[in-house]
Order: sequence, then C-alpha cells, then structure tokens
Amino acid sequence: MVLDRLIVAGLDFSTVYAISGAAQQHGSVWWSKDAEAKLGSLSSDDFLHTQLASAFLCDSPVWMDSSTSADCRALEEAMGGPEELAKITGSRAYERFTGPQIRKMFRTRPRVYQAAPRISLVSSFACSLFLGKIAPIDLADGSGMNLLDIRTMQWDERALKACGDESLIHKLGAAVPSASDVGPVSAYFVQRYGFRPDCRVVAFTGDNCSALAGLRLRSGWIGLSLGTSDTLLLGLTEPAAPAAGHVLVGPTPDAPYMALLCFANGSLTRQNHRDRLVGPSWEAFNELLRSTVRGNMGFMGVYYDTAEIVPRRAAARLLQASGGRAVQAGAPAAEARALLEGQALARRAHAEDLHFTIGPSSKLIATGGAAANKEFLQIFADVFNVPVYVLGEHGNAALLGAAVRAAAVWSRDAAVSLPGSEPTLTPVATPYPDHDAIYTPMLARYRQIIQEMPRLH
Repeated sequence: MVLDRLIVAGLDFSTVYAISGAAQQHGSVWWSKDAEAKLGSLSSDDFLHTQLASAFLCDSPVWMDSSTSADCRALEEAMGGPEELAKITGSRAYERFTGPQIRKMFRTRPRVYQAAPRISLVSSFACSLFLGKIAPIDLADGSGMNLLDIRTMQWDERALKACGDESLIHKLGAAVPSASDVGPVSAYFVQRYGFRPDCRVVAFTGDNCSALAGLRLRSGWIGLSLGTSDTLLLGLTEPAAPAAGHVLVGPTPDAPYMALLCFANGSLTRQNHRDRLVGPSWEAFNELLRSTVRGNMGFMGVYYDTAEIVPRRAAARLLQASGGRAVQAGAPAAEARALLEGQALARRAHAEDLHFTIGPSSKLIATGGAAANKEFLQIFADVFNVPVYVLGEHGNAALLGAAVRAAAVWSRDAAVSLPGSEPTLTPVATPYPDHDAIYTPMLARYRQIIQEMPRLH
C-alpha cells in the first residue's frame, strides 16, 4: 500500500493535518448491507483488503465499460433528447458515465441493485476508507454521472427515475461541495499509521476535477494536457449545454464550473505523422515547423487517425490548399504545421462552443509529455492568443490538486493563512502580434472542414 511505502520513506503522518484524494471518474462501487459496520470496526492489526473482502456486492464497472449504448439512448429519450440532458446534467449520455452504468445494473442484475444500500463513486469509495464510514459523493465528481442538475446542485429526479427506481436517491446520498470537511480520519489510520486523531478528511473528487485544482485554474484560464489523447480543462463562471465534451461543477471557488474536452487524436497521432514525414525524431519534426510560417500559407489539415470524440467524427484525413481546394498530400513541412495548427484550432473552436471567452487575464497551462516541445506550445500560444506556461513544481496535477484542496479547506476552517497557494508557472511562449489576422479566418475554415468529415452515429 502507498502509505506503507511512505512510512519506509520516512514520512511522519502525525505532521499531516488534512488529507484529500483523487480517483478515476465514473466507476461505481456497490456496497453490501454490512459494509458501513465493517468500515467502522476495522482492526489496525490487519490489512484493509482482507477485512473488507465481503463489503462489496460485485466488481466495479469502470470508465472503460462501453456496453451501455442502449441505456444511454433510453436516458436521453426519458430526458427529452441529448440536448436537454446536456442542458441539465452538463453532458449528453456517455456509455462510461455512472448513470447509464447504474441503469444497466438495474436492468440486468436487479438483485445486486436492490441489495445495495449505498452506491459510491471510486473517489467517494477511497474517501470512505479514510473516513471509516461511507463518504458522500462530491459535487464535482458527481456531476460526471449524467444524474446531477449542475445548476441546482441536486440529483435530478427524472434522471434518477430513468436509471433506477425511487430508492436510487437514497443509495447515492446527498452530494456535498468538493471543498467539504467530511470528518476526522478513522481510528484505523491513527493506530496503524500514526495519523493525528484530529486530521481532517476533505471530500475526494475525480482525477480531472482534481487536476483543475492542481493547476489552480480560474475562470478564463485553460489547462491543456498533451498526452496519448489531449484533454482541455477550462474554468467557467457559468455552465453551458455542450454539444460535445462535458461541463462539470468546479472543485474550487475560483472556478464554479469546469469544462472537460477530450480529443482522441493527441500525441499518438502527432507521433504517427512525425514518423511518416521525417522518421522518429522530434528535433527533425521541429525543424520542419521552423521552416514554415504562421498560417502555413493557407495550407490546412485535419488528421483523425482514430475516431474523434470532439467532434464525433470517424477516422479520416482532410487536407486543403490555400483557398479551400482539397488535396491528397502536401510537402512534409506544410503537413507538419497543418497537423499542429489544425489540432490547436480544434481545441480553441470547441472551447468557444462552450462559451469560453479569452480575455486579457487568460493563460494556458500545459502539462503532459508533449508540453516539453516549445515549438508546439508556440503554435498554441498564437492560435489561442494567450501566453503559455508549464507547471513548475509537480508533474501530476491531479495528485497536487488533492493536496491543494486539503490545504485550502484546513486553512479556511482553521483561519490560518498558508504560503504557496499560487502555482509555480514557467512562461514558455507568447503570441505574436499578428495572431488575429492569421488565425481568425483559419478558425472559420476549420469549422467548415469538420462539416465535411464523416460523422459517427
């Protein structure tokens, strides 16, 4: 267990005054009827997994489960269509979301559904271990279930009815703000690991929500994770009804709402075309980028090596020369810049679809492996017209976010000001003055191009 490794590393848990955590989103944990009693009577002489072996009714469905398409369509129909569902819950129905997964359990394994007194998310399950009782679901992670009204911050009755029965609201329990102190750490962790008896447990949340907290994103700021897939995190002041992507309740007061956009064609697509154009060398690829001009003399491309999530399009590639004439290929340097500019334009276009506004205080914070490539980040700076920074002090924004939230709640409740509340950001790229004249017309062309791409149904 991680805590055992930390003790070996020399950490004194008696110095920890508050703790929080982050976990994968959308997964559900189905507790047995005696689970809460087991959580409250754990022996510090034994392992958690042996004492809680019978605390669960079934294996947990997780975000990789895509078997609920029929349940998604039924939920959307019950709510008046995908647009109405997105307006209320922040997302149209997605197979991995917890609501459709609960509906599948209700439909295919009714005995498990009826026998479960409580259902947790993975985050609130992990929180329950530290709390010694079943912890509440937090609003941020709870808004990734297709069940929560993101405006009223309450479970939506129609969505609950569509995914279960009248008992579902009791199985979920009341959701709490993410910045909630849910109680002291359990005696198990005090006795086994030496935690302070008054160490506070702050509600755990989802990994993407926690990453927003770790980046300290505020309204108007942009978080961009450049990984196998690219993820855009946006701090919002008001919720939108997204045609694609998700709007969630924000985990921090600085961003009351957050948008989450996941683009399937990220680093793997960039790498595939690097290999095709120049071979396995990023420096050679960057040389191609440096040999071209901003705007690429009007040459544009959209590269979907795999089916895209935002927008929902089939795998395809569409290239246009200046003036919009379709072409099959371009010079290696032109294609290299078209790939990166096309990706940056997509991230900006779909952020704007969520009513995200770029203002004078906006900035983009880049994380992930590709954030080390300054040529890439310069293109994002120009397309978004914002300065780009990288996070200086910690590589894992989700883990950092858990610590930041725990510290913030403890500081608030103890009325003690803590240093280090601002992120350590390193500036890496600044937009050129001609960005608007170049990229505003290209943004309109990008929107036209994706209308010509084959859609996913």
